Amino acid sequence: MNELITIDAAAALIREGRALAIAGPEVALDALPRGRWIGGTIPYFMARDGGVVDNQARVFVTELPASGATSFAHYAANELHNLVAKAPDNGYTLAIIPAASEAHKRFAADASSYEGAFLKPTVGWISGVHLSELGTRTPKVYDGATGTRHEDGVVAAHVTLPASQMASVEIVNIFEPETGDVLRFDTTTFEPAECTINGEKVNLAHYLAQRGLEHGRQPLVGDYAGANINVSFQSVNAAQGKVTLYAPVFPGVDYRVARPVVDYSGEFRRQLASFDKSGAVFSCNCILNFLYGELEGQAIGGMQGPTTFGEIGYQLLNQTTVVLRVL
Repeated sequence: MNELITIDAAAALIREGRALAIAGPEVALDALPRGRWIGGTIPYFMARDGGVVDNQARVFVTELPASGATSFAHYAANELHNLVAKAPDNGYTLAIIPAASEAHKRFAADASSYEGAFLKPTVGWISGVHLSELGTRTPKVYDGATGTRHEDGVVAAHVTLPASQMASVEIVNIFEPETGDVLRFDTTTFEPAECTINGEKVNLAHYLAQRGLEHGRQPLVGDYAGANINVSFQSVNAAQGKVTLYAPVFPGVDYRVARPVVDYSGEFRRQLASFDKSGAVFSCNCILNFLYGELEGQAIGGMQGPTTFGEIGYQLLNQTTVVLRVL
């Protein structure tokens, strides 16, 4: 089970004792019974036939493998290290964190420093709201076992797999860095004012405006030990000289602006056509991809899941598709 279904159908699965991760609007998640599930608010989804917006009637359900043992937990913002510390030696953790919460900020800044962070697979997403509700409704996460919802912290499903199976986290990123200017930052921050570009200190917002990039569609791409990791722009205000990001930048990392992607949905289809989907048990896509790629009603290659305010693939990611495979 990895699909968009009605609230009644999801409730029936919960009553059967299935272990589930559920994404949906607040009104739908509030209607679900207690049971073996975690959830987070979001009304955007990639379904079998393409992108869907549903803020009322349906939820996206991912059934966790029946072949392993699963435990559920809610950790406060100062307990996020438990995502790794309490993870199974063989298995994975699926985590959901509310957008703009203290846990979101702490995880974004600290996830890569947790002991064993890249040895135990952690996937998941950042919960959100319909874009028309920004500022009036808060993203939430749900601990189905206790019947509680939270505006902070993280809900987690720790899944232990049998010795015959193993989990892997994979990322589909349609962006590549351009070959031009290298940007470096002095501090870990969501709101960088200055950066060093080719050895010269400059205001980041002014630099982006001068290049005609204040629209924010092209993220920064950081070189994390050879892996391309996106950092997306929430806003660029050249008049105030201010930039706000959806994930932090870090010192010691080389960043470049991403090359423009002309055909967003076409590029996803091209990459996913060659992507090995065998064993895929969970995926999520970024709300920015959904918007900039105009993916509502467009299928991009069979990957289904919530469309989120951020993706988790060991650490916080932006403008990517994250896939968990169990083989």
